[in-house]
Amino acid sequence: MPPAPPAADSSVGPRSDGDAPPLRVSDLTVAYHRKPVLERASCTVPAGSLTAIVGPNGAGKSTLLKAALGLIPAATGGATFWGQPLKKVRGRVGYVPQRSEVDWDFPITAAGVVEMGLYREIGWLWPVGSSHRARAAEALGRVGLAEFAHRQIARLSGGQQQRVFLARALVQGADLYLMDEPFAGVDAATERAIVDLLHELRDAGKSVLAVHHDLSTVPEYFDRAILLNKTVRAAGPVDEVFTAEVLKEVYGGRLAVLDSSLSGGSPSPLGGAPLDAVD
Repeated sequence: MPPAPPAADSSVGPRSDGDAPPLRVSDLTVAYHRKPVLERASCTVPAGSLTAIVGPNGAGKSTLLKAALGLIPAATGGATFWGQPLKKVRGRVGYVPQRSEVDWDFPITAAGVVEMGLYREIGWLWPVGSSHRARAAEALGRVGLAEFAHRQIARLSGGQQQRVFLARALVQGADLYLMDEPFAGVDAATERAIVDLLHELRDAGKSVLAVHHDLSTVPEYFDRAILLNKTVRAAGPVDEVFTAEVLKEVYGGRLAVLDSSLSGGSPSPLGGAPLDAVD
């Protein structure tokens, strides 16, 4: 199973947010073996937004998510959620890890994985009740996997496995979702289904921050972008910051080709086909 954010009280925390954004990252620095991989990164995720984190290989995209959640230690800075530390509002934050971080041989069903999203509410030593099972089944239905509830996760396709972990986040009833490459290794139908669900969440006032690697789909899938290369180079609405000029600055010589979506369907100033930029 994937790592979970640190345990906290089971309350979802206060719902009166004032002007505080769902996520504010401030002056965040992370180092591995004394080598900085993320340096003084600062950004915010507004309420009711779909935000992509994009950047070249090794830019620190996944690191930013994990450090914000406290899964890895920060050298400086940190993150607040609605102006509070994570432990105060843990139930309002859902996390979808990279598929590569999951032990797919773990003997558990799809429904069992989704029910894990309710353990802070249920308690680790208490049995899962019928109402909780019903909520897990509903979440699986929302991602199109109701009929696979009792199938072992190892027997699911990559796209189905990704949907299961999305359902685990959904069952929490979270207000902010942090997703680490939710489209990696999925088929086109699954990707479309995930995009539609993310748009539903946004329209319901939820917020999503997702590491994303296909630059060509950023303008279609997201309304905001954080462009990262060791630190935040630009952040804001896609139509303002996701430009050829900014991308050249972020990617430097590693930016080889870019989809024509950056120039409204006309030939891209950078030319060529989509660029995948993975962390």
